[in-house]
Amino acid sequence: MNLDGIILTWHWSPFSLAALLLFCLAYALTLGLMHRRSPQERPIKRRQIAWFSSGMLIIALFLFTPIDTIARTQLFMAHMFQVVAIITFAVPCVLFACPDWLFQPAFDWPVSRAVIKLLTRPVVASVIFNAVFLFWHLPRIYDKTLFAQGAILYHVMIWSLFLVSFLNWWPLIGPQRQLHHMSYPAQIAFAFLDGEPLQIYAFIIVFSGVVLYPYPVPAQFLSPFADQAAAGALLLLPGIVDFVVMSPLFFRWLREHEEKARINDERLQALREARALAEAEEEEEVSSQSLPYLAD
Repeated sequence: MNLDGIILTWHWSPFSLAALLLFCLAYALTLGLMHRRSPQERPIKRRQIAWFSSGMLIIALFLFTPIDTIARTQLFMAHMFQVVAIITFAVPCVLFACPDWLFQPAFDWPVSRAVIKLLTRPVVASVIFNAVFLFWHLPRIYDKTLFAQGAILYHVMIWSLFLVSFLNWWPLIGPQRQLHHMSYPAQIAFAFLDGEPLQIYAFIIVFSGVVLYPYPVPAQFLSPFADQAAAGALLLLPGIVDFVVMSPLFFRWLREHEEKARINDERLQALREARALAEAEEEEEVSSQSLPYLAD
């Protein structure tokens, strides 16, 4: 099927299909086995299954439909749309699907706990995610993913970005966030600064004036540079999501600040009242002691 020069063909990547099935199987088995050991303490909620199903549907939509074919063969804009949707929406869905107790065995083992604690440190997580993303999108590396036989390398790139995105989201919404005690201002700073490398990269491909990713864009659809610029504009979408994430954090921080101020005011008021009561009792005691002398 052809739509204005865009070829709409379906591509069922065996690698991505196997990866998706293994991911679903790992989640289902881990969730089921841990729930069976302690059903009362580890309940399975419907919304968690709904979140996981939503995340998997997003992945399936962008990896097993014509969107994937267009992303690999015709439009860089489609590729960026594919990547942004997966790392911005699918990953949070999966994290929301994971109850706090799902990772408890890993946290109970000192070695795995230390590794997870290291990888989820905000700076480390941000550096890993941005480095992996920018590495795969170096023009020479990216070209190899497009021309590799069977599109396996391209899908390896997509799944690697999917996996490192968990590190990037973990400090904000991941289970067991008590591994790193981040105040609300620190979370806001992380949400803002974490996306800066990608924002810079987006501005480069939008305003460079040079086609870095020469896709065979249909001439009747748009020009190669317009395709690249549109891809850069799509990459700004995570920044909007960061703003959405920062907004409730900011208001929570304000509420926390107000609560601390209220508690401090109440404490000071209690101290003032106690001091006034003590002074009143002291004056009463002094006056009671002076009464016999006045009677004499």
